[in-house]
Amino acid sequence: MSSGPLALIAELTHRCPLHCVYCSNPVEMQKSTSELATEEWQRVFDEAATLGALHVHLTGGEPLARADLTELVAGARAARLYTNLITSGIGLSEKRLDELIAAGLEHIQLSFQDCRADAANLIAGARSHRLKVEVARSVRRRPLAFTMNIVVHRQNLDRLDEIIAFAEQLQPDRLEIANVQYYGWAFPNRHALLPTRPQVERSLVIVQQAQERLRGRMRIDYVLPDYYARYPKACMGGWGKRLLLVDPAGSALPCHAAGVIPGMQFDNVRQKSLAWIWQQSSAFHQFRGLDWMGEPCRTCERRSEDFGGCRCQAFLLTGDAQATDPVCSLAPLHRIVEREIERSNSNAGNAPPERDTAPPSPAWTYRIDPT
Repeated sequence: MSSGPLALIAELTHRCPLHCVYCSNPVEMQKSTSELATEEWQRVFDEAATLGALHVHLTGGEPLARADLTELVAGARAARLYTNLITSGIGLSEKRLDELIAAGLEHIQLSFQDCRADAANLIAGARSHRLKVEVARSVRRRPLAFTMNIVVHRQNLDRLDEIIAFAEQLQPDRLEIANVQYYGWAFPNRHALLPTRPQVERSLVIVQQAQERLRGRMRIDYVLPDYYARYPKACMGGWGKRLLLVDPAGSALPCHAAGVIPGMQFDNVRQKSLAWIWQQSSAFHQFRGLDWMGEPCRTCERRSEDFGGCRCQAFLLTGDAQATDPVCSLAPLHRIVEREIERSNSNAGNAPPERDTAPPSPAWTYRIDPT
C-alpha cells in the first residue's frame, strides 16, 4: 500500500476569465453547478491532512472565481495544511488579498503569459497583463511567499532575457520558467507552441547565467519541454505516489490530465472518503508502482526513477496508456516525438509571429470557459 500523498491539488473551479491556448484543464471541463460546496471542500482538506498531506494547492480554472475562497483558505489552514494559491490574479483586489492573508494564505503563485502586454494578451485571449502586474506589486508589499510562473514556448522563448528582466522588476522569491507541456488545451496547439532546438539550447545558457547572477536574490527553476528530454520525467512524482487531485465536481484523479485515458473510473469524494480513494480505488492502482509495466520499462534501470513517464502523454501520442512515454529515447515509439521535433525545426511548423501584435495563427484553439 502506498503511503499518503504529500500534497492535495484542489481544483476549486474550472471557471476562468482567461482562455489560454495551453491551459492544463481538461477539454471537457466541469460546470459551475457541479462544484463542491464550501463544507465539502473542508471535509476534503481534513481528510487530506489525516492522510498525511502537508500542502494544499488551491487552483482552477481561476480560484478567485469562488466567492467563498477566503473561507476555503481558512478551512485549509484549520486542517494544518500549508496553503498555496495558484492564480492569474484577475479579481484579486488589495482588500481581498488582505482577507486571504488574514485567513491563513501563506504562498501565492502568480501566472504570466509573457513580459509584453500585447503578446501576453494574445495568448490569454483577454486583456489581462496590466492587471497582473498591479497584482504582483500588491503581493510583493505583503508578507507572502511569492512565486512568478511564466510559460514559455515557440512564440516567446526568443525573449527569455527580457522575460527574466521583467520578473526581476517584480521581485518574486522564486521564478518558474515553464515550457508548455503538451496535454490539455496545449495538445491541439502543439505545432504552434513547440520550440525549435536552437531556441531550447539557447534558453539553457540564458537560464544558467541568470541563476548564477541572481543566486540569493531570486530562485529560478526551469522546466524543459518534455519532447526535448532524453528521458521522461516522473510525472506527478509517480502515478498515485505523491500527489492527489480533486476536480471541481469532486472526482479524485492521480493527475490533471488523467481523464483523457478511456475506460478509467474516478471515484468521487461525495461518495467515498479520500483515504479509500487513495488506498483502494482502481484508478489510483492502475499505474501505481512497477507491476503494470511492459518492456522496455520493466527491465530498465530507470524504471523506479521515471516510472515509464507520463501515462496521459503516452495515450495522447500512441493511443495506449500503457506504452512507454514516447519522449523517452528508449521508447519503441520514440519516432513519434522525433517527427514532432522535426516538424518544429522545419518550415512545416508555424513560425513565430513577426510582431507581438500579429493576429493569432489559424491553428490556435482557445480554452472555452464552462457554463
